[in-house]
Amino acid sequence: MKRILMLAAGIAALAAPLAVSAQDLAVTNATLAKGDGSEPITGATVVVRGGKVVAAGVGVAVPAGIPTVDGTGKWVTPGLFSALTDLGLWDVEAVSDSNDTEADESPFNAALDVVPALNPASEHIAVSREGGVTRASVSPANGNSIFAGQGALIDLGEGARIVDAPRAFQYVTLSERGARIAGGSRVAAYVVLHNALAEASALAAAPAGAARASDSMLTHADARALAPVVAGAQPLYVQVERAADIRAVLGLKQEFPKLRLVLVGASEGWLVAKDIAAAGVPVITMPMRDLPDAFEALGSTQSNVGRMVQAGVKVAIGMFAGENQPRRAPEQAGNLVALTKLPGATGLTWGQAFAAITSVPAEISGMGGKEGVLAPGAVGDVVLWDGDPLELSSAPVAVYIDGVKQPFDSHQVRLRERYKDLDHTYKPKAYDW
Repeated sequence: MKRILMLAAGIAALAAPLAVSAQDLAVTNATLAKGDGSEPITGATVVVRGGKVVAAGVGVAVPAGIPTVDGTGKWVTPGLFSALTDLGLWDVEAVSDSNDTEADESPFNAALDVVPALNPASEHIAVSREGGVTRASVSPANGNSIFAGQGALIDLGEGARIVDAPRAFQYVTLSERGARIAGGSRVAAYVVLHNALAEASALAAAPAGAARASDSMLTHADARALAPVVAGAQPLYVQVERAADIRAVLGLKQEFPKLRLVLVGASEGWLVAKDIAAAGVPVITMPMRDLPDAFEALGSTQSNVGRMVQAGVKVAIGMFAGENQPRRAPEQAGNLVALTKLPGATGLTWGQAFAAITSVPAEISGMGGKEGVLAPGAVGDVVLWDGDPLELSSAPVAVYIDGVKQPFDSHQVRLRERYKDLDHTYKPKAYDW
C-alpha cells in the first residue's frame, strides 16, 4: 500500500508542472486585435502565463520555456464573448425532452435558474467553441410570464465546470410577445412588471418571517429572486423594441433608482439614442434586423447600431439563439464594417465592430477588463485565425481557454472527417457520372 501511495505521489508531482505549462502560451509575429476597440496591429506577440494574459503588443519578449506558436500570416484575438445565447439548454430544439430553454407550464418564472439545466457536453457548445467563442451569457426564454428567469455566464472550455457566474442577470420581455403573455396589451405588461418590482421591494424591506400582503401575486420564490434586481445587485435585461417602449423602460429608474437596466433588441434604439446614452444604459442587439416584420420594428435599420454608438451608447452584438448561432457573430460585426462604405449608412470601424463581439458584451455582463480583451490580467482566452476574423473566408485554427488548447472534435468535425475521403470503388452504377 505504501508503494502505491508513493507511486501516486510521484505521478502527481510529474503532472503538476505539466498542468502549469499547459496554461502558458506565446503567439508571435501575428496580426493582433486586442478587442478593446483599437485597430489591428501587425508583427505582434501575446504571452499567457498561468492562464492569464501578461503581455500583448509589438516588441513583447517571450520568457524562456514558454510554449510558442508562430503566428506568421495569422491573426490572434481574444475569444468571442457571445451575449444572450441558449448554449447548453437544448440538444434538438423540436424535441421537448431535450429542450430546457423555457418552462411555459411552471408556476415559477423569475426564480427559474438556467444553471441546473446546462449541459457541458452539448454539441452546440463544442461547435461554438470551434468557431472562436470562449465565453457566453446564457438566457432562458419566456414561457407563460414576461419574466423568463435568471441567466448565467459560462466559459466554453472542455470539461464539466462551465459556469463562471450563476444568476448573473434577470430577463424580462416587454415586446409585443410580452404584451400578449401579460394579458393582451402593453398596459398589462407594464403593470405586471411594476407590481413585481414593488412586491420584491416590499419583501426585501420586511423583517425576516413577516407575512406578505394578502394580495401578493408573485410566488415567494419569484419575489425573492427579484429582490437583487431592485437592490441593483443583479442586472435586469429588458427586451424592448420600439422607441416609445424604450422611453417607458428608461422611466422605471425614477421609481426604482437602483435598477441596472440593459436593453435587449432595441430595433428602434437609434430614434432615442440620446436618451439611452444619457441614462447610461447599454444595449444588446442583433444588428442586421432591418425589415419591418412587426409594428414594434417599423423603424428598424441596419444603421441602428452605428447610430447608437455614434450617440454614445454602449452596444454589444448578441441574441444568438436557435438557428442564429454564436459563431456567426463575426459575420454580423463584419457587416457593420461594410456599412461604412455604403452612402447614407452608419456603421462601425473594424475595431469598434470587433469590440462589439468581445470586450463590450463582457463589460455589459460585468466582466469588463477580465474577458474579451488581450490585456494584462485578462483571462487567457486566445484564438488564432487563418485570416481577418471579420471576413467570411476566415476561420479559427486554434482556440485556447485559460491558456489551455481546446479540441476540434465536435460531431460536425467528426462527420466531415468520416465522409470527406470515401472509397468510391463500389459506388452504384447510377453514380458513374
